[in-house]
Amino acid sequence: MNDFTLIRKNLFRKKMRAILLIFSIMIAFLIFGALGAFYSVWTSGSSSAADNRLVTVNRINFTVSMPFAYWGRVEGVEGVTNVSHASWFGGYYQEPANFVQTFAVDPESWLAVYSELTMPDEQRAAFFNTRDCLLVGADLATQYGWSVGDRIPLLSNIWQKQDGTSSWDFEVCAVFDAEDDTLPTNYAMFHYEYYNEALAFNRDNIGWMVLTTIDAAQNDRIMREIDSLFANSPAETETSTEAAFNEAFAAQFGNIALILLFVVGAAFMTILMIVGTTMVMAINERTKEIGVMKTLGFPAPRIFRMVLIESILLSLVGGLLGLGLATLAVAGSAAAMAAFLPGLSMPPLVLSIGLALAIGLGFITGIIPAINAQRVTIVTALGKL
Repeated sequence: MNDFTLIRKNLFRKKMRAILLIFSIMIAFLIFGALGAFYSVWTSGSSSAADNRLVTVNRINFTVSMPFAYWGRVEGVEGVTNVSHASWFGGYYQEPANFVQTFAVDPESWLAVYSELTMPDEQRAAFFNTRDCLLVGADLATQYGWSVGDRIPLLSNIWQKQDGTSSWDFEVCAVFDAEDDTLPTNYAMFHYEYYNEALAFNRDNIGWMVLTTIDAAQNDRIMREIDSLFANSPAETETSTEAAFNEAFAAQFGNIALILLFVVGAAFMTILMIVGTTMVMAINERTKEIGVMKTLGFPAPRIFRMVLIESILLSLVGGLLGLGLATLAVAGSAAAMAAFLPGLSMPPLVLSIGLALAIGLGFITGIIPAINAQRVTIVTALGKL
């Protein structure tokens, strides 16, 4: 009988206890994997941001608009290659619950700034030349079953038309995708001019500007120059990198990283105490057996190694099961969550960290029982017979 056989038999000596411990560890790693995948998607905007792309917003808040004329002035800043603008529409389809993330943009300059957005050439031309065209992301089109040629109404709970209605009619003339699967395609865009000419209020204003620079090394200078153009004006600006803007936008919903840390940390601390206490009890129950093993010639380092491996194996089984279930859960919910969390998947980094945590958890919970087992003396152990 080799060491692995002894470890396996000791691990499942009390099957119900082993199953419950594995189940507890599995739940902890299921939570870790699912939340890790969510956090990875939530922060993907920062990781996918271009180094030479900047965002200019109203200094008060990105929800406060700026004069349309700012667009032309930013175009003249040295080192700026492309400038576009966007305005939040906040639409929904048929029912308020059917939220559609929609922006009013300048078509040609927007696609010049976001060159990673792809679509057939004929659809690109249709978007440029059709005033009531709605450019729809692939995930959004899948969610609502839209295809090129469909005519749909979008209603806004913010903007009203001059005729008193809040319904805007569009033709889906193009569907875009992205070169990178991690980039979101869960939103839609339409012509700013079509939107602006019908507005009942807030005409000739834009929400924010996005621009590209000739070299990321010049970003700081360009940001300072842009903001200095509008210093002491009624609508002062704040320009930042796209990554910083995305992080600030995500922060509006709270410190997600801290929340996840508390949830996962609480789960692991609970499991750490449960498994650690149980392992100490299990080794105490086997004091006589360990004494017999030492009598038969098992050296103390070998017993130490066997107990530690037993603990790590217990943690690994539960951890791998939990990560496996988390992967299946994320894959199963990816389609349903595409409109809100596009690109939802289990990142390899989360799996790697989970595997390292499983090994670390096994080591931490097993080190004290292993030391105690190593220190057991034959006289003490057999004296209890």
